Amino acid sequence: MDTHYYNVDINWENNRKGIICSPELNAKKGICIEVATPPEFPKGMEGIWSPEHLFVASVSGCLMTTFLAIAENSTLEFKSFTCRAKGKLETVDGKLMISEVLLLPTVVIQNEMFTNKAIRILKKAEDSCLIVHSIKSKVSMEIDIRVQPILIESK
Repeated sequence: MDTHYYNVDINWENNRKGIICSPELNAKKGICIEVATPPEFPKGMEGIWSPEHLFVASVSGCLMTTFLAIAENSTLEFKSFTCRAKGKLETVDGKLMISEVLLLPTVVIQNEMFTNKAIRILKKAEDSCLIVHSIKSKVSMEIDIRVQPILIESK
């Protein structure tokens, strides 16, 4: 694969808050995100994405996009994919860091016979996720596969 670059610009607005944009995204859709110090820190702000939330979201988002690609290539039929994620912020060796990220993906399939296939694809997605490869945090996953068969209505 060729080398790619992803550009992000951030501009401080006031207090402990700024606006983060990407020229690649902004030119197309005007998408920007407010980012601020989280409320657990001095002068932190509630209700605004923090770097810590964005960090955890990048791990979860990478799992999803990698899962979608592998599931498509593996012809896994599924009804839905969701993933809750939890990042643990703590002091390690005198420095604050997100030491762990727990991923809690749920995949809904229609046929129970594809349960093991869905589990294998999720594990492969975690193992193939480039964000997971790029961070020091421990990443773990608790998989939930649910079966919801197609209901055929009788007349």
